[in-house]
Amino acid sequence: MNVLTQFFNIVFYQPLLNALILLYHYLPGKDFGVAILVLTVIVRLILHPSSVKAIKSQKALSSLQPKLQELQKKYKNDQEKLARATLELYQKEKISPFSGCLPLLLQLPILIALYRVFFFLKDYNPETLKTLLYNFVPYPGTINLTFLGTINLAQPNFFLALIAGILQYFQSKISIGKQKTKKNDFSSMIQSQMLYFFPVFTVLIVWKLGAIIGLYWIFSTLFSIGEQYLINKKYGK
Repeated sequence: MNVLTQFFNIVFYQPLLNALILLYHYLPGKDFGVAILVLTVIVRLILHPSSVKAIKSQKALSSLQPKLQELQKKYKNDQEKLARATLELYQKEKISPFSGCLPLLLQLPILIALYRVFFFLKDYNPETLKTLLYNFVPYPGTINLTFLGTINLAQPNFFLALIAGILQYFQSKISIGKQKTKKNDFSSMIQSQMLYFFPVFTVLIVWKLGAIIGLYWIFSTLFSIGEQYLINKKYGK
């Protein structure tokens, strides 16, 4: 476990921490919120290829729902034939039901590292920070954790949490799109419930974790909305 922790710190945590400190030091105004914005864009651009793959896989799986529903109706009394027919359908369409999960799993270490960086900077120890900085990264001294000189990113902020929840709702709407589903279809009912559950869950989580997480969540969700809009426009048909 110690080896895994060291690997995680060297590959993910420490580079992201140093990148954020560099941005904070060299960007005009030394606004920590602006540094988070620029870092979010950089990270999301790096993750863009995997995000595109995940969204395209999700759209491909969504397009198969009518055929899957037909199979479920046809083999409702024979689970073995249903499983075989479902697998054959995936093979025929050259789609893996897990293809959308792998890119998201690749993003998890980066997201976890970012959260660790934010929590560390909320109440950091100067001596500990010096040991984590690369030689070419200047020590920032006291970090002003504010955004636009008004929002204290070290404290919870319900307004940012509410914005994050609203944006999460619109992202889910764009992700789901205009799908034709039956009113009594179980998957569509679950999907409809998740459409409202995730935004509420986002508000509660972001409010609990603090404004620094909320700001990153807002910037990242805005990037995702733009990303999904462009992909839906390009691959909508």
